[in-house]
Amino acid sequence: MQAYTYKLTIEKKGTLTLKDLPMNAGEQVEVIVIPRPNYQPNKERYPFWGKPIKYLNPTEPVAEADWEVLQ
Repeated sequence: MQAYTYKLTIEKKGTLTLKDLPMNAGEQVEVIVIPRPNYQPNKERYPFWGKPIKYLNPTEPVAEADWEVLQ
């Protein structure tokens, strides 16, 4: 069974319209409606989201002294 996900907004109270579904006429479907919470990430929790990243010496080895094989 293939599942399809659509993120839609209720236009009128209690009315939801699905268009252009990839099914044939007369085919039976099961519809499950799960309301999504209005999630907005806490910007104070992730202060570096959307900030540029600058790499200093990106080709330098990291923790080279920790490798026993190099001793």
